[in-house]
Amino acid sequence: MTRVSQEHLDARRQQILDAARRCFVRSGFHATSMQEVLAEAGLSAGAVYRYFKGKDAIIAAITAQALDDIEAAFERQGAEPLPPLERIVDLVLEPGKPPLDDTPESAQLLLQVWSEALRSPSLAERYREVLDRAEHVFSRFVEQYQEQGLVSADVPAAHVARVLIGFVHGFMVQRALDDRVDAATFRSGLHALLSPASAAAR
Repeated sequence: MTRVSQEHLDARRQQILDAARRCFVRSGFHATSMQEVLAEAGLSAGAVYRYFKGKDAIIAAITAQALDDIEAAFERQGAEPLPPLERIVDLVLEPGKPPLDDTPESAQLLLQVWSEALRSPSLAERYREVLDRAEHVFSRFVEQYQEQGLVSADVPAAHVARVLIGFVHGFMVQRALDDRVDAATFRSGLHALLSPASAAAR
């Protein structure tokens, strides 16, 4: 019997997840049937069920993957040199690095992930872990800004970090629900709010 390589198995699993993701973006997690996922993937039921027991398992895998991608984005940011204050959110909303890229599809999928976390304690715990990591990374930047006098040292860095994370969340909600909102518009507003000139005026 010919042995299937791990690379082939991983590629087939990803094929299923990509197909399911497209279905979920179009119709939502719970309105999508397994038959739709099979048709989108171009695979038989047996081929899909070899990797996933059902739709809930696919949902869990896609959600976990999306959260892993978010965490990786924060890891990349944490490895970068200190950016100018007005650039900090740009590093998270960097184009071409889903799920935090400037596409309605990425934003819509993230909103579904967040909604799914409301009903799944395990996903909620995973999401809190990602948020804690994001807070740690942003807090490190904020502390350096405070040392340079660019941000008030009267407020704990973690509090400022949570607000910066809230900017990202706010953008994703607007991007998912309103196609008139794009990253360029959001960035320009953030730059105005976070720029030294704006801070001096306050």
